[in-house]
Amino acid sequence: MLVAACLACISYTISAQSASTFMGARTQGLAYASACLSDEWSIFNNIGGLAKINQATTAFTYNARPGIAAFNTMAAVVAIPAATGVAGMGIFRFGDDLYNEQVITAGFSNAFGLASLGASIKYIQYSTEGFGSKGVLGFDFGGIASLTPKVSIGAHIVNITQPSITEDDERLPTILAVGIAFTPSDKLLVTTEIEKDLDYSPTWKAGLEYKFYKKFWFRTGFNLQPNAGFIGFGFKPQKFVLDYSFMQSFDQGSRHQATVAYRLKAKRS
Repeated sequence: MLVAACLACISYTISAQSASTFMGARTQGLAYASACLSDEWSIFNNIGGLAKINQATTAFTYNARPGIAAFNTMAAVVAIPAATGVAGMGIFRFGDDLYNEQVITAGFSNAFGLASLGASIKYIQYSTEGFGSKGVLGFDFGGIASLTPKVSIGAHIVNITQPSITEDDERLPTILAVGIAFTPSDKLLVTTEIEKDLDYSPTWKAGLEYKFYKKFWFRTGFNLQPNAGFIGFGFKPQKFVLDYSFMQSFDQGSRHQATVAYRLKAKRS
C-alpha cells in the first residue's frame, strides 16, 4: 500500500513538471505568502527580498512528509552582502533514488531607494531510475517596494522563459505572485498574496507573524485552492535562527519543516 502511494505521488510530481522550491520553515509557517518577505530564503522565494540581508548568512532546511519519503525536500542557502547589493546561492533536492529533482541557483538583489529588485538563474535536473536525467535552465525575477513605513508590496515571477523539459515540448510552469504586507509594529506582520500558475486557478495565501516574548515568534496562516492550514514558531538568539512549521491539507497531507540559520558576520553599515 505504501509503495503504491509513493508511486502515485511520484507520477503526480512528474506530470506537474516540478516540485515547489518555496523553502524555509518561516515561509511555510506564513502559509508560503513570501512575496514581501526579506530573508536568506529569498533566493528560493522572492529574489527581490534578498537585498535587505545585512549579515552574511548560511541556512539549511528540511521538509518532511510523514510516511512518504519520496516527497521529502531539503535545501541550503548562503547570502553575502556586498557594497552594491546582496549575492546568494542555494541548492535544493526533492525525491528519492527512484525519482528526484535537484536545483542549483544563484542570484543577486539590490536596493534602489524604497524598492529592491533581484534576478536569479538556476539549473534544474530531473532524474528518473531507468530513464536517465534531463537538465534545463530557469530564470526568476522579483521585487519589493515600501509604500509607507508600515506597508509594502512585492511581486515575483518564476521560470520566465518556460524552458522545455520533454521532447513533446512540455514546459516548466511559469508562476506569478503578487502580495502586500502590513507591519503595524515591530512585533506583528500580516501578509497576503495571490499566486497564479499560468495553467491552474489562482491560490490565495495569508499569514501572520507575532513576536510574543523577546526572541520568540508565533506564525500561522492558510491557503485557499488548494486549502491548507499552517502553524509555526521561531527562536532568534544573537547568531542562530531556529524555525519550525507544520502544514495540514486534505489534498496534500501533513508536512513538517525545520530550519536553522547562522549569521556569519556582523551587520554591514
